[in-house]
Amino acid sequence: MPTWFVGAGERNLVYCTSLNKRRSKINKPRRKKPKLNCVDLFAGAGGFSLAAKNVGVNVVAAVEWNSKACETYRHNIIRRSRHTLYEKDILKFKPESLIAAHFANGLECDILLGGPPCQGFSVHRINGAGVDDPRNKLLLRYFDFVKKLQPKVFLMENVPGMLWDRHADFLSKFYKQGKKAKYRLFDPQIIDAQEYGLPQRRKRVFVLGVRNDVSLKIEWPPKKTHGNEKARKNNPGLKPLVAAETVFKKRLLKSDENNIHMSHSEAMVERFMEIPTNGGSRKDADWCLPCHESHSGHTDVYGRIDPTKPGPTMTTACINPSKGRFVHPTEHHGITVRHAARFQTFPDDFVFKGGLMASGEQIGNAVPVQLGEVLLKAISSSLKKWEKENV
Repeated sequence: MPTWFVGAGERNLVYCTSLNKRRSKINKPRRKKPKLNCVDLFAGAGGFSLAAKNVGVNVVAAVEWNSKACETYRHNIIRRSRHTLYEKDILKFKPESLIAAHFANGLECDILLGGPPCQGFSVHRINGAGVDDPRNKLLLRYFDFVKKLQPKVFLMENVPGMLWDRHADFLSKFYKQGKKAKYRLFDPQIIDAQEYGLPQRRKRVFVLGVRNDVSLKIEWPPKKTHGNEKARKNNPGLKPLVAAETVFKKRLLKSDENNIHMSHSEAMVERFMEIPTNGGSRKDADWCLPCHESHSGHTDVYGRIDPTKPGPTMTTACINPSKGRFVHPTEHHGITVRHAARFQTFPDDFVFKGGLMASGEQIGNAVPVQLGEVLLKAISSSLKKWEKENV
């Protein structure tokens, strides 16, 4: 056998081997980078959880005590994912249980979410009211989970009332615990949903905490994207505020179990007929409530929503016209559950369970989905950049 043939064969063998190696590298599937993991406390119907899922954050577990909110959460979120919902009283549920069930194998909690019930911070009519409300302690209970789970980041939501002087002790304790647990807490930020493209005026406080060993490059809060006429003059890059008409333009489906509103008496319907459409008030119809004869009262009560402006804050009583400006713009009844859900930017296939009043309460307590997405997108993208550089 000629020597050149052997040499050629060897060269061909080397070439083929090298080619096969390159092909194997090309055809080898790339490992997907693990998603960030989060836990949602005081999860309610699941506004924060849905926002997290929508921006690619993996919800490992959620905790909620209200049985009807849990029914909603299971129907809409659990059936589409594999994480666990704990229907537990958080004052009795131990953080160690979460760690043992979900983080004992080296998995780390990246983000902790949650909005402790805010009723204790919402009382405002009487000086000093709400100071000793036991529900305020849930704010500190939230931090018990922070200390045990040691998430890289936590984001807590509450009402602006928590910043009032009468509640300063609770907020001070919260920040002291954060420092003690080696977290950097950003100043409380009052964020208005309408300034991020939601069709609703809704101001809530968000507190962001970052573990000391995590150095995030983050703009907090995220840049506003929308503004009123004055704001847009100062910043031409802002888009116009989104009007409530977007909520009412899309037709309601008869098959939607959330296409329901309060049943009003004939006398009340006649009253609604007297109120001018598209933003009219009961005072426009010269209608004064007996309880308000001696004072001006709440002028928005029994008022119609103005479709040309962002809607009012969806409270836990948002389907009850006696609690605010919750009358349909043109029809003679209160808004439906579906309308309220749209103001909170829940998709139309998200079904609230538990009946009319329970659904309204769940909607009012929820973090608006679209706002949650904006906040969590900023946090998760910053976390991923940090991990890429440091882990």
